[in-house]
Amino acid sequence: MSNLLSKYHKPDQHKRTQHITPEIANWGYVHFDVYELNTGESISLAASENETCLVLVVGKATVVTAQQRFEQIGDRMSPFERKKPYAVYVAPHETMEIVAQTHLELAVCQAKSKGNYSTRLITPQDIGAEQRGNGNNRRYVHNILPDNQPADSLLVVEVYTDEGCTSSYPSHKHDTDNEPQETYLEETYYHRLNPPQGFCLQRVYTNDRSLDETMAVYDKDVVMVPEGYHPVATIAGYDSYYLNVMAGPTRKWLFTWETDHQWVNDEAYAEKHARR
Repeated sequence: MSNLLSKYHKPDQHKRTQHITPEIANWGYVHFDVYELNTGESISLAASENETCLVLVVGKATVVTAQQRFEQIGDRMSPFERKKPYAVYVAPHETMEIVAQTHLELAVCQAKSKGNYSTRLITPQDIGAEQRGNGNNRRYVHNILPDNQPADSLLVVEVYTDEGCTSSYPSHKHDTDNEPQETYLEETYYHRLNPPQGFCLQRVYTNDRSLDETMAVYDKDVVMVPEGYHPVATIAGYDSYYLNVMAGPTRKWLFTWETDHQWVNDEAYAEKHARR
């Protein structure tokens, strides 16, 4: 099995199903965990030097930090409802307690912070939505914590890709600290499939192919992208959702297209599919 793929496991003694640290991923910035709680259960997360974005992938919860209390937030019971989520940005050095009001699937996204921003609730009204791409490369995006919203390091976005379509495509990379062309950003993909027995394919590869791995990714698996291009392809019959977390030394999403496939962005491709 690829060391870039973290398989889903049932909740452990901490109610955690995924656990990605810089030590596990062999990088420097992104931490990512997923917890699954039943109604009435709770978890406590220790204060750290990291900023945190709590994303309610599924369910309702009350979130209490050292400075704030957010009662019974969340209103989707499946990510495939395609509602925008609720999220909470938590400043560093604050403890967190999360109490599940329903079955809860909680993503905990963390990265280094300078402590410049205060804890706040991110509601669906705060989150921008857009379609990217055309034809068989169309996907739908919820910008939970984009680079034009306040945070020190974290970038958080969720993406929907219909069956038979690609996303994170044409292939692009952000593994070089070379502004204004590109920024270095580590990235995790938390995948969900609908129906849940399905799978999608994700490839991670570099120009020189020193890294070139293609993975069959199942529901609730995580793919780590330390470098290189990282497209996703769905399979007939199964829609894809994934939650992306990115962080690096500069909080800008600047990337480079792979030259061979950049033509898919051209108007001619869009017009061809508009006529179908």
